[in-house]
Amino acid sequence: MPDKPSPMPVSPPPAADPRRLQVWFLGIIAFAVILFLLVQAKFLLISLAIAIMLFSLTSDAISYFQRLRIGNAKLTVGVASFLAVMLIAAVLISISLIILSQANTVVVTVLQYTEAAQIAVAELVGWMGEDVERAVLNWLQGVEVGPYLTTLAGQAGNVASGAVLVTLFVGFMFLERLWFTTKLTSLMGDEESASRVELIISSIIHRVNRYLVVKAVISFVTGGLVYFIIEFLGLDLAFALGVLTFVLNFIPNIGSIVATFVVALVAYVQTGDTVTGVGVLGFVGLCQFVIGQVLDPLLLGKTLRLSSFGIIASLAFWAAVWGIIGMFLAVPIMVSVMIVCSHIPGLRPVAVLLSREGLPDMDLDNGRVSSRRATNASDDAA
Repeated sequence: MPDKPSPMPVSPPPAADPRRLQVWFLGIIAFAVILFLLVQAKFLLISLAIAIMLFSLTSDAISYFQRLRIGNAKLTVGVASFLAVMLIAAVLISISLIILSQANTVVVTVLQYTEAAQIAVAELVGWMGEDVERAVLNWLQGVEVGPYLTTLAGQAGNVASGAVLVTLFVGFMFLERLWFTTKLTSLMGDEESASRVELIISSIIHRVNRYLVVKAVISFVTGGLVYFIIEFLGLDLAFALGVLTFVLNFIPNIGSIVATFVVALVAYVQTGDTVTGVGVLGFVGLCQFVIGQVLDPLLLGKTLRLSSFGIIASLAFWAAVWGIIGMFLAVPIMVSVMIVCSHIPGLRPVAVLLSREGLPDMDLDNGRVSSRRATNASDDAA
C-alpha cells in the first residue's frame, strides 16, 4: 500500500507582543488620569480655554491697530496689549452682570409661572386621554423646582470669579506674546521645526477665530429676532430668551433646536393659547432653519470641514466632562485636535475620521506663517 502523506505541521498562533499590550495598557491608564484631571480641574481649565480663545481673537486685532498711524505716531505693543486687556475685562464684567441680572429675573418669573407651566405642559398630552394628562400633571407637581433654581443661581454667581481669572490669563498671555517666536525657535531647536509648529498654531487660530466670529454674528441676529417677536407679543422674559437663544446657538446641531422649543414653550405657558405657541414655534424654527442652512454655510464655507458624527460625539464627551460649558468649547477643541493630528503622520487617520469628507486639507492656511512671522518681527521692533 502506498504510504499516506504526512499531515502538514500546524504553526502555533502568534504570541501576543507583550510590548504592544504594555503600550495599550499605559495608554488606557494615561487616558483615565487625563480624564480625572479634566474633571477635577474643571474650573481652572475652562477659564484657561476661554482665555486662549479670547487671546487668539484679539491678537490679530492688536497687530492691525499697531499698523495704524495717527500722524507720525502709532501705538506700541505694550499700550495696545494693555488696552486689549482692559477691553476684555470690561466685556467680561458686563457679560457677568447681564447674566446675574437675567438669572434673577428668570428665577422670579419661573416661580411665578410654575403652576401655570405644569398645567400647560400636561394639557399638551391631553389628546392621549385624561388619565395620561393627570399622570403627567402629578409627575410635574412632584418635581422640586427650587433646588434647580438654586443651582442655576449658584452657577451664575461663578461667572464673575471666572471672568476675573480669564482676564488674568489673557493679560499674562499678552506679556508672553512678545517673546513667543523666540521661545518657540529655541524650544524646537531649528527654524524649520518652529515654522511647522507655528503653521499648526496659525491654522488653529485662523479657523477657530472665523468660526467664533461667524457664530457670534449669526447668534446675535437670531437672538435679536427672538427678542423682537417676544416683545411684540407683550410677553415676559423677552431679553432673557434672546440671550438664551444667542448662547445656545453656539452649540451646533442641538442648541438651536433646544432654544426654539424653549421659546415656544415659554410663549405657550404665558398665553395659554395653542395658536400662539405654534406660531412662535413656526416663526423661530423658520428663522433657525434659514440662518442655519443658508447663512451659516455661506459665511463659514470650508473653514471647519468637521464630521457631523464627530461633532455629536465631541458634544457628548465634553458635556459629560465639563457640563454645558464643555458643549460650547467642543467645536473649537475638535478643530484644534483635527489640525494637530493632520500634521502628525502617525495621527493623520484621526484627522481623517474627524473631517467631513475624509480630507483634512490644510491649503487654506498655507502662507500664513511667513506673514505672521513678519508681523511679529515688526511688532517686536516697535
